[in-house]
Amino acid sequence: MKIISASERLQQQTGVKMAIFGSYGVGKTSLLKTLSESTLCLDFEAGLLAVQDWQGDSISVRTWEDARDIACLIGGANPASKTVYSQRHFDAAVAKYKECDFSKYKCIFIDSITIASKICLSWCKQQPEAFSAKSGTPDTRAAYGLLAGEMSNWLNQFQHIPDKDVVFVGLLDSKTDEFNRTSWTPSIEGAKTALELPGILDEVISMIIMKNEKGDLERKFVCHTLNPAGYPAKDRSGQLEQLEPADLGKLLTKIKSKGARNV
Repeated sequence: MKIISASERLQQQTGVKMAIFGSYGVGKTSLLKTLSESTLCLDFEAGLLAVQDWQGDSISVRTWEDARDIACLIGGANPASKTVYSQRHFDAAVAKYKECDFSKYKCIFIDSITIASKICLSWCKQQPEAFSAKSGTPDTRAAYGLLAGEMSNWLNQFQHIPDKDVVFVGLLDSKTDEFNRTSWTPSIEGAKTALELPGILDEVISMIIMKNEKGDLERKFVCHTLNPAGYPAKDRSGQLEQLEPADLGKLLTKIKSKGARNV
């Protein structure tokens, strides 16, 4: 255990951990093209057609076992764990992925947390804990309980990476009630994960298309919790305006700039 002084903390290069949610077709995956730092895309959707000319590296992730292994490799061993993300897990993952070097990447772009949660739920439903001990029939409540723990541990594994930016993108759902009021929520399997996510990550951003002063449509990031439409958003850095241009590279630079303004 080491006490870190204020001057040491200010000199440290801390990565930003964020989630960006937007509707279908708003251009979430295309945000890759705005990044200048070395980036690895964890592709859960096989959906990089929109950025096929992007020059970065990617890994296609099809199973929850692979998702956990990659998170363990990038984040390192968790000293508090004796099972998943433990030193034993890390050593096994290193042996399994000998050809992978993650140290060169400054940003991990995860596309998308929506599909990752679906893959996780499918895995959870196959685990022994997701079946009744008496009858052997599927226990949906137990499966979703397991899902909540798995997703929370996975997100925390990325959150504790000290020197990399980590960006999760996901689908934004809208619901209209009987009074014609629209509410917006992240599309993630399991209500508990959606509720806990803002408390785990540094930034939560909603990506929207809106009209500018000239009447033209443009993409924007909604960054503040208190916004007129009630989009999910949170800015822990204190650097962002309520609306920011939909340029991920510039957003990360602004978040990491010194001298946070008062909010």
